[in-house]
Amino acid sequence: MARLLIGKKLDMKTVLPCLLLALCLSNRPALDPPQLFLTNGLIQATVYLPDTAQGYYRGTRFDWAGAFKSLDYKEHSYVEQWFENYDPKTHDAINGPAEEFVAMGYNDAKPGDTFVKIGVGVLQRPDEKPYSFARYYPIVNPGKWSVKAYKTGKDVDAVAYRHDLNDGTGYGYEYTKTVRLIEGRPELVLEHSLTNTGKKLIETSGYNHNFWVIDKQPTGPQTVVRFPVAVAGKGSGFGSTILVRDSSLVFSRNLAKKESVYSAGLQGIGVYDFRIENIKSGAGLRATANLPLEKMVFWACATTVCPEPYVRIRAAPGQTVTWTVRYEFYQNAKP
Repeated sequence: MARLLIGKKLDMKTVLPCLLLALCLSNRPALDPPQLFLTNGLIQATVYLPDTAQGYYRGTRFDWAGAFKSLDYKEHSYVEQWFENYDPKTHDAINGPAEEFVAMGYNDAKPGDTFVKIGVGVLQRPDEKPYSFARYYPIVNPGKWSVKAYKTGKDVDAVAYRHDLNDGTGYGYEYTKTVRLIEGRPELVLEHSLTNTGKKLIETSGYNHNFWVIDKQPTGPQTVVRFPVAVAGKGSGFGSTILVRDSSLVFSRNLAKKESVYSAGLQGIGVYDFRIENIKSGAGLRATANLPLEKMVFWACATTVCPEPYVRIRAAPGQTVTWTVRYEFYQNAKP
């Protein structure tokens, strides 16, 4: 389990109630995993803490840092469990702004050898099959997790997750991800720092799947995804179920259960900037980042709509790279 450290002036009485265990529904964890409540007075959010034995997410696809349980702003909810059946090791049993780093060293590994996923650990390649994000891989070394909570005013409004990892093949890093609610503004910021402590070059892509669920509304005509420029898209459901309207993506109908739409890369988008809005409830969010956009994948199902912006991450041995993803939440979104 990650060690929970306390920042300046933070009282343990603020944190301990968030770690209490309770029975839950059958399609959720039997016991509440370790978690922490954050608020800046405008946004209320609960995040999970990494734990190899009892963590909410223990899959080998997504970064274990910053898994969300809930996020609310002005009586609007933005995070819900979007999938039907829960298993902590299922590749996508995670909610909200979930991030993944592309695997490093998999293609060079022989069956039985290891490869690395940032924010997960050292994993084992079991056979000759190509890498699949949907597959669970044995974790040989989970690395070392530590967690430190902070508060700007009277409430805990930020938490920093640190993951230290060294792999025998030459990969090594110190990765810190801070989930921060900005004082006085309806904003969530994900701050990243990656220091290459190994001998090999770290070169990978990272992206955010953005499993947002606004006000528990289904994906359909009430859902609009907006970009700052005109876009084009090809793929499953494009041109029929999902339509391009200049700089927006709209849905012709509600998606059916187990139905999805997908594009391997939207065209025309050059910057990391998009909005997801529910024009029925009026709630929306805007996402931006300070790294160039590599590509914008798009996926949606009946319960969540997900622009997936990719960025390129490169760190030579001894080098530190930083980047930030920012979310602004608002209401009164209009058609």
